Amino acid sequence: GAEELELLERLLGLPGGNKYGVQGERKVPVLQTNNGPGLTGLMTIAAHLVRQARKEQLLGSSAEEKAVVQQWLEYRVTRVNGGSSKEDTRTILKDLNMHLEDKVYLAGNIFTLADILMYYGLHQIMVDLTVQEKEKYLNVSRWFNHIQHYPGVRQHLSNVVFIKNRLYTNAH
Repeated sequence: GAEELELLERLLGLPGGNKYGVQGERKVPVLQTNNGPGLTGLMTIAAHLVRQARKEQLLGSSAEEKAVVQQWLEYRVTRVNGGSSKEDTRTILKDLNMHLEDKVYLAGNIFTLADILMYYGLHQIMVDLTVQEKEKYLNVSRWFNHIQHYPGVRQHLSNVVFIKNRLYTNAH
């Protein structure tokens, strides 16, 4: 959580220097603020950073987009963070693969905070996938590869390699 929030700060062009801690067994991120109580939770802190950077468009523009972004952020925290078994991982990849079938980004045609945090959340999973698994979850692979090349997103994270030739044909 804390590492992701630092990546997000840099991506948003914020000066950084925020102090992050973690709380409880589930290691929920906490942001210490100078005035008043700290902020708790990945979504809350991430949305706060986006507003601080005045990049509200990352939270969606229409009411529907905002709701979809929120939905995927919740999915990210409840399912991706909670998912530990191979079975959980398969379900997550299957869900995302279906959702991304006709979309460029999680919220449709716009790049949002949901894409950024889902990318960070899935990075380790994608690193570990075999070529066959990447081909099986074609839409996730296409989306992930697109996001990792989005300016400023990947930073120091390793580049996940996708085989270009077969991956992008229409053959199923």
